[in-house]
Amino acid sequence: MDKWLRNTNVVRVVALVISILLWVVVHMEETNLSQSSPLRQREETINNVAITTKYDETHYHISSMAPSNVQVLLSGKESSVKKVTTSNTYQIELDLTQVGKGDHQLTLTPVGFPADVEVQIVPRTVHVIIEELQMKEVPVVINVKGTPSAGLKAGQPIVKPNKVYITAQTSKLEQIENVRGEVSVDKAQSAVTKQVKLQAFDKEGKEVAVNMNPPVVDVEVPITSPFQTIPLQLKISGEPPKGYAISMVTQSPDKVTVYGTQDVVDRMEFYQGPQLNIQDLKETKEYSLDIPLRNKVTQLDPAKVTVKVEIVPSITRALENVPITIIGANENYATKVTTPETAQLNITVEGAPTIIDQLKVQDIQAILDVSNLPPGKHELKVALNLPTYVKLGSPQEVKATVEISEKAANTTGNTTGNTTGNTTENTAPKATNP
Repeated sequence: MDKWLRNTNVVRVVALVISILLWVVVHMEETNLSQSSPLRQREETINNVAITTKYDETHYHISSMAPSNVQVLLSGKESSVKKVTTSNTYQIELDLTQVGKGDHQLTLTPVGFPADVEVQIVPRTVHVIIEELQMKEVPVVINVKGTPSAGLKAGQPIVKPNKVYITAQTSKLEQIENVRGEVSVDKAQSAVTKQVKLQAFDKEGKEVAVNMNPPVVDVEVPITSPFQTIPLQLKISGEPPKGYAISMVTQSPDKVTVYGTQDVVDRMEFYQGPQLNIQDLKETKEYSLDIPLRNKVTQLDPAKVTVKVEIVPSITRALENVPITIIGANENYATKVTTPETAQLNITVEGAPTIIDQLKVQDIQAILDVSNLPPGKHELKVALNLPTYVKLGSPQEVKATVEISEKAANTTGNTTGNTTGNTTENTAPKATNP
């Protein structure tokens, strides 16, 4: 080794190698320093950058914006440009806070870029259409789907709240026909309660996306037996004593809702309520009566009825020339009233003053039923149809005599009865004696 070091040629070679290595190392460091220098300029292009809008979303809606994406060209120091492309903290902003509804051509603004980076936006402006938001109150419609268990029926849905508020641009509000929800009652045995999400639909039945408040409502669908509401009829028996009369009978309610199977409910025209006996009643009185279940009715609503019977001192009044009407006459015979000869009655009626004072002869029917009687003279009881709460002035049996004879062969037939005693067609109603 010492011998090599004393050799000048070897030393020269070693020195040359070391100098070459030092040059290489120094050159590489200069190159690296040059490449990473913060002073180096750089250009970068970013495509499809979304535009960020800034506006009052509670009062306005952007119905159109073109374009919705832009190209961003960057130039500046390499380190600064790199910060932009790697951090994503920048935005291309469209500030609409100073404009109202209508068509606008507006300039875009770069936000969040380093101050030493030059930003170019392509295109620099956009066309935007702004609509003002409106609020509309819309009723809620609930569609009931399915069939409850056998013998039961779905009632009218109860919706809380039954109206909602829709906020949207005017053009969209005009499209909305209704707001609907759906509840299934299939095989239900009791009331169905649930929260229902609502949807808005246009006139063609297509869903319209809008802001709705509230978007969900509470719905209850009653499940009951089939029912219908019909008049409630009371039966009054007995009558006040002599000298008293019924002035008025009032009841509450006058209608009742009956529940039962569909065939039972469908054939009912009225419901026969309780019977009230007012025999010998001398003063006004109020009753609370249970309404009985009849004819396979399973439920009544309400189950009670309040009845007020007004009793007043009675008056009497004589009515003259009440015509007698014949029913049930045989068309092959002539039938004539012989007693009284005028075929008219004079009777005395009793009742409340408000009723008796307004009574007319036409309000009373005097009926003779001659059905199945043979030729000859017959004394018959006259059935009087008197108005409600009117009775005969004194207990009496009103009678009349009729004569039935065969028609003569050449009689052209003055055989049709009338109020003067001739035969009448069987068109008058059957009467009951008071």
